[in-house]
Amino acid sequence: MSDEYFYGVTLSSTHQSETWDPEAKGDYPRSNKLLIRQALLGPDAKADELNVVQVETMCLQESIKIPVAILKVGETRQVRLHIEFPDAPVTFTLIQGSGPVHLIGQHLLGALVEEFEDMEEMEEEMLDEEEGEDSQFKDEDDEEGEPKGKKSKMSNNAKGKAPSPKKNAKK
Repeated sequence: MSDEYFYGVTLSSTHQSETWDPEAKGDYPRSNKLLIRQALLGPDAKADELNVVQVETMCLQESIKIPVAILKVGETRQVRLHIEFPDAPVTFTLIQGSGPVHLIGQHLLGALVEEFEDMEEMEEEMLDEEEGEDSQFKDEDDEEGEPKGKKSKMSNNAKGKAPSPKKNAKK
């Protein structure tokens, strides 16, 4: 069974840090993955104040701390992120500013994590296969080493554009 849940946390001067660690709570005995999609500044954030969100997580064998969002009223009120955390714990901290900063994402559980990873692997395999197919059509006289398939796409007409669909194709 797989599940996907909304994940959201608000960091502010009164709640500066939040740790995502479902395994420690024992609530979710299955595999977990956290996806953070967006960080946005609340409407009551102070003008001219930088709000910096830092994440702390494990990176191979050591802990890493790195800022993931810098927000300021009048400049950047929100940023789209695509950050995946396959392992808990993950700690988000408002290291500068008073917020509020809202972090929004998804918590994936169980089989959904494996399905998501399988989709990523399939995409990588497809890209590898496409690269392998292109290498079969290499022109030995071509000095740039470009696959012929890619060159022919660019030379379909004088302007380098692909031909438009035929007007009479529906007949």
